[in-house]
Amino acid sequence: MSTLQAALGEYVALRRSMGFKFYGPEQRLKGFIRFMAQRGAEIITYPLALEWATQPPGKRASWALRFTDVRGFSQYLRSREPRTGILPTRVLAFSARAKPYLYSDTEINQILSAALALPPANGLRRWTYHCLFGLLIVTGLRIGEAMALQRGDVDLEQGILTVRGAKFGKSRLVPLHSTTCATLRRYASRRDARLDPPPSPYFFVAERGGRLLHQYVYRVFWRISRQIGLRSAAASTGPRIHDFRHRFAVQTLIGWYRSGQPIEQVLPVLSTYLGHVCVQDTYWYLSGCPELLGHALKRLERRWEAAS
Repeated sequence: MSTLQAALGEYVALRRSMGFKFYGPEQRLKGFIRFMAQRGAEIITYPLALEWATQPPGKRASWALRFTDVRGFSQYLRSREPRTGILPTRVLAFSARAKPYLYSDTEINQILSAALALPPANGLRRWTYHCLFGLLIVTGLRIGEAMALQRGDVDLEQGILTVRGAKFGKSRLVPLHSTTCATLRRYASRRDARLDPPPSPYFFVAERGGRLLHQYVYRVFWRISRQIGLRSAAASTGPRIHDFRHRFAVQTLIGWYRSGQPIEQVLPVLSTYLGHVCVQDTYWYLSGCPELLGHALKRLERRWEAAS
């Protein structure tokens, strides 16, 4: 094992001890270390970091993310190797938040229908993706949270999900609507009829009962997105699975505005439900939808009028 590989293992352990899952950065930094080995380099320098971060040429949206990963790792390394280069900030254009896509009801129905039509026609796979995407849409769960649910975490009698070890290691309870419970109960019956005894403890499983893997879930989603016209065949960007979560938050806030709920009082409820560490993360959803902004402005105008 190289010195850089050993240091990366220690760095990943440190970040995870601070509450970060760090799966994506770990994989990207492993790629960077392979790049360093190909160059015969043992010391991180700005030119090397920039060269690696700007690969491949057609993936500009990820350049800043890759450079940020290396900069954090290089800061850690400087404590043991003073020759490690100091990597500057704001080298590559970077938007901290991707622009959300607000799915229409028609698009949601198309996604769920396309998932249910996945091959094989007599397999479990289509039901798995239909119910997985449906659960994300109606609960606003993160994809990783839904995929990590184990059978014991899904209480369909009480209508409660137990989301364990979510962002920053926090766990929470998520209530479910009765119709969602009914749909998940039917999925569980189909799953158990095919997989008895169960080969894994997870609620959502692959065709042969193993755990779902992120890369395959994303590939299925991209395939469906292209099939229904949400993205072109050559597009590397487009609507994301995470945008289901954005839609849930926006729809909830719109419903509260329309019913006259005091948003400043109920917003912490939504923040807790979504598993946000800080309520400010939930406030961001207010800026992502014209209708929400309109409701907020009307309420502000009424307050100004009352004050005058």
